[in-house]
Amino acid sequence: MTRLLRLDAEAPDRLPPEVFVSLREGGLVICPTDTLYGLAADPFSGKGLDRLVAAKSRDRGKPVPLLLAGPQDVGRWARRVPDGASRLMRRFWPGALTLVLPAVPGIHPALTGGGDTVGLRVPDHPVPRALARGVSGAVTGTSANRGGEPGEWDSPEEIVREFSGEVDWVLWGGSRPSPGSTVVRMTDEHPALLRDGAIPFRVIMEFLEKG
Repeated sequence: MTRLLRLDAEAPDRLPPEVFVSLREGGLVICPTDTLYGLAADPFSGKGLDRLVAAKSRDRGKPVPLLLAGPQDVGRWARRVPDGASRLMRRFWPGALTLVLPAVPGIHPALTGGGDTVGLRVPDHPVPRALARGVSGAVTGTSANRGGEPGEWDSPEEIVREFSGEVDWVLWGGSRPSPGSTVVRMTDEHPALLRDGAIPFRVIMEFLEKG
């Protein structure tokens, strides 16, 4: 059963314990972020990640990014953080920048797409950060839509109809018309744009070039 929770605008991260129990038991939660709605699973739950891939109709070779509770959690997922990436974190986190970094060994292949990198960001929204704090310091942050379809929703009823029985909770905090995050690969000191998004890549490059 998919349960709908309309979030309190004054305290959106005041969530019932049942939401966190669902995540820990391999459940899926759709929640607002600072960009699009995200499909959250515990990244240490193989069951949750399998359910996410099925719900998204997602190619298993496509990596699933993570939303972190805070920058202090980066080291649990990235084996190395180039100096430029550290500067970007300090400047643009919390915010709509996903950094693709060298992954620590042993991460579930759904997160890396079978590769050796992992996408991380700290969102500028209290709800996904609260979910992350309630599990392992991170939740998955892929957009709440089927593969190849739009990720914008006008009402919670639309989401519930689309994912009925496939997700445990829909946390509704209003429509989210923002574009997705900008995704930048930084396995060394040479940034590579993987996806345009809310933060123009030229702004990122201008910041790095200031030294």
